[in-house]
Parts: sequence; C-alpha cells; structure tokens
Amino acid sequence: MVSYKVFSGSNSRYLAEKICKSLQCPLGKMNIQYFADGEFSVAYEESIRGSHVFLIQSTFPNSDNLMELLLMIDAAKRASAKSIIAVIPYFGWARQDRKDNPRVAIGAKLVADLLGVSGINRLITMDLHADQIQGFFDVPVDHLYASTVFFDEIKNLNLDNLVIATPDVGGTKRANTYAKYLNVPMVICYKLRKKANEISEMKIIGDVKDMDVILVDDIVDTAGTITKAADLMISGGAASVRAIASHAVMSDPASMRIDQSELSEIIFTDSIPYSKKSEKVKIVSIADMFATAIYRVCNNESISSLYLIG
Repeated sequence: MVSYKVFSGSNSRYLAEKICKSLQCPLGKMNIQYFADGEFSVAYEESIRGSHVFLIQSTFPNSDNLMELLLMIDAAKRASAKSIIAVIPYFGWARQDRKDNPRVAIGAKLVADLLGVSGINRLITMDLHADQIQGFFDVPVDHLYASTVFFDEIKNLNLDNLVIATPDVGGTKRANTYAKYLNVPMVICYKLRKKANEISEMKIIGDVKDMDVILVDDIVDTAGTITKAADLMISGGAASVRAIASHAVMSDPASMRIDQSELSEIIFTDSIPYSKKSEKVKIVSIADMFATAIYRVCNNESISSLYLIG
C-alpha cells in the first residue's frame, strides 16, 4: 500500500470524515486562518512529503470553497507531496460548459485551467453537469456516477409500474441509461425558458397514466423545474412521482417548493451539505464509493466497476 493522506476543506469535512472512516485512516490535520477582510490562508500541520495527497472539497458555495481548494493544492505542491488528487464530489461552475450566448465566459473551462495550473495530478468527481468537461482537463479525470447508490434506493421502493422521466431534454441521456438498466419506459419533459431559473412552458412527451414516475436529474437548484415536472406528471394521470438528483444545491425557495409540490420524495447524495429540513428530502451517502475510488487509485487498480451507468 502506497503512502497517502486525506485532507478536507471547511465545508466538506462532514463527507471527508465519512470517507476516512470507510478507508480506516485518520483525516489529515490542516489549519485555515482567516483575516479580518475575509482573506484566508491554509497550512498543513503534518508532513506530506512524498505522500499521495487527496484533497476533498466540493466547490459550493462556489467562490470561497474553490479558492480554499486552490490554496490547499498550492500548499501541498510547495510541501513536496508526491501527487495531488483533487476530490470534488460537486464540481461548481459546471453549468457554464459552452458558449451559448455572445460574449459569455466558459466557467467550467476556466476552473479546470485554475486547478491544472495550481498543480493537481488527477481529479475525482461525480455526475458532472456535462460529460465534455472531462476534456477541459490535461490530467486524468475519474468521473463517478451517483447511480451506483441510487439503484439500491430505486429497487427498495418496489414500484410495479415504474417509469423513468427527465425534467428537461438535456437530461435525456441520463434518464435513458436508467431506463435501459431497469428495463422500464421513459418519458421526457420539454421545457422552454425565458431566462435562467424561470420556466415559461413545459409539456410531457410520453404516457404517465397510472405509472409511478421517478424523475432523474443531476442538480436541483431552485427546484422550479423538477417540482413543475412533478405537478405536470400528476395532472397527466401519474399514480405517484418521486425524484433522484445527485447534487442538492437547493437555493431558496427550493425546500418550500418541494414541500408544496406533488413529489412524494426526493433523494439526494451528500455531495453538498443540506441543512434545511424537509420531510420529503432523503440523503444517501457517497462516502463508500469515493473511499473505494481513492483506495483503487492509490493501488493502481481499475475503478471501472464504479461506472455503473452515467
């Protein structure tokens, strides 16, 4: 077993502790000092010379956590780490993956460049908003999928008339792979937006009458799309509607919308901390999956078995 150490940024410590418990290793000691103007510095409180260093940090809220991760990477590089692996369960800025309007930035490429220049040797992440973001990096990218943990949740529901649905056309590929794996039909919600986070029109493509619908998505931000899709499914004759989504961004008023919607339940992973309370929200952990990926990377073992579906 090669020497490796695991460290965590501030807002992902809850997940890093579970990953370390699964790995049966201690979480590395790090000191983050804050200045009066909001600037901060990071320092490792133990030697990392010659070690493979895994830095666990989801970049949400985006700016502070990203900057903290960049400083952690730079400090590890200057402390003579053998390799630096960024473990980013939720990769922020991923929704800006292409130039879809004149004179706009491609934020995902910029973040990839920042991580590369800062000194990472590998990235481990999960359910990127767009698969092509892997190509923005010049280092190996291990792209894991939350389907690994979601399938058990779906099977435990014991739904006889299951149908997989996508709340928008952009998620068709993801929903189709779920439907094919489970050997069930799929329906699509077609939506038109006037602007970001505001839907002007939505229609169902497919039949949901008397079916138990599971909506599949990667990110739930304000929950406008997924709750409107759920309400549309019920009005279309669905017996029940649930949802699974990888990342619980859940900006206000998302929790209120979910509580007031026709959704019976929505299941997230713990890639992002969800502190608000909702009886309809269930959190499942990805700690064991990431622990397995870290162990296999350290030992040069294949992690393809973790790529159940995308």
